[in-house]
Amino acid sequence: MKKKTLVISGINLYSGGTLSIYKDFLSSIIENHYCDLYDVIAFVYKKELFEEYKKYIKLVELPLSRKNYIFRLYYEYIYFYFYSKNKSIDVWFSIHDMTPNVIAKKRYVYCHNPTPFLKKSKIIKKMNSTVYYMSLFYKYIYKINIKKNTNVIVQQEWIRKEFQKMYNLNNIIVAQPNFNVEQIQMNDLLLKDKKIFIYSAFPRPFKNFEIIGKACKALQKYNDKFEVWLTIDGTENKYSKYIRDSFKDVKSIKWLGLIEREMMMRKYYESDYLIFPSVLETWGLPISEYKSTGKPILLAELPYAHETVGDYDKTVFFDPYDYRNLAKKMLYIINDNEKRIIRKHHPIVIPEPYTKSWNELLSMILN
Repeated sequence: MKKKTLVISGINLYSGGTLSIYKDFLSSIIENHYCDLYDVIAFVYKKELFEEYKKYIKLVELPLSRKNYIFRLYYEYIYFYFYSKNKSIDVWFSIHDMTPNVIAKKRYVYCHNPTPFLKKSKIIKKMNSTVYYMSLFYKYIYKINIKKNTNVIVQQEWIRKEFQKMYNLNNIIVAQPNFNVEQIQMNDLLLKDKKIFIYSAFPRPFKNFEIIGKACKALQKYNDKFEVWLTIDGTENKYSKYIRDSFKDVKSIKWLGLIEREMMMRKYYESDYLIFPSVLETWGLPISEYKSTGKPILLAELPYAHETVGDYDKTVFFDPYDYRNLAKKMLYIINDNEKRIIRKHHPIVIPEPYTKSWNELLSMILN
């Protein structure tokens, strides 16, 4: 039987969480034996990033895709069109936001960049002008060809609602990512006389480190029986330097710097509470990771956090734009009054079409 053709394009993905998404998707294709039914072709930034897949999937490298945005637009809207024109492509899956100009029987785009919904702020414009201006520009990038897709795929229900309003779409699938969170054996837990909070994030302005700094600065007037561990040290970029310089005299803050994943999991288990104040996420992986500890989580009162935390017994929500509100919640905890504020959180009901793993999504779009 002649195989069908499946093309995946993700030429802008090269590191971090977005690269992991691409790799997880390819792994699911292989594990579910879709390579027996499809000739699978993957357009990538560099083949060396995907060495483990070359036995099963044809890799096509386009290294100029990250040189500048002109090349990116050329590949998406011109090169891919001529590539697909004289081929019989059954499914084209764009895994990085843009809907390419292609000829295929079925077309899908996976949208995981939330910048169009970023609340504008002076600090974001000052610290990372690229993110700021991309937040203005990206909604138009999303719009190009978006209605030509068989389905648009997003990670959370709140993003589906925003896309429905912004682009008048009714063919959106919510596809939650699934993560393998490793369990760590901890036989040497610290004996502590302080409550330890932790925030794990790469320093970007929308990660909102400053609200923690301001809350700690306010709290040190009343109580010193706590520490906050931050996974930055001021050397990573302009924003992290700004945070370190602004709060270098706050004794309760410990500057850990960037940490490898396995060590990060150990730090989660050594700490007592996660604070997650980010104002922009499509998921928020540390929330899912920290749930494995069974410890309380302080979360930004925003839609993404409610969806990500799901069914969990120990949640506290705070206003991510009001450091006094965060400080108040932290003070309850420091003074051993956490029972007054910790609540059980119930999962958000998400209507169909909805999948909870790559396997479910692949079954929906390929079978």
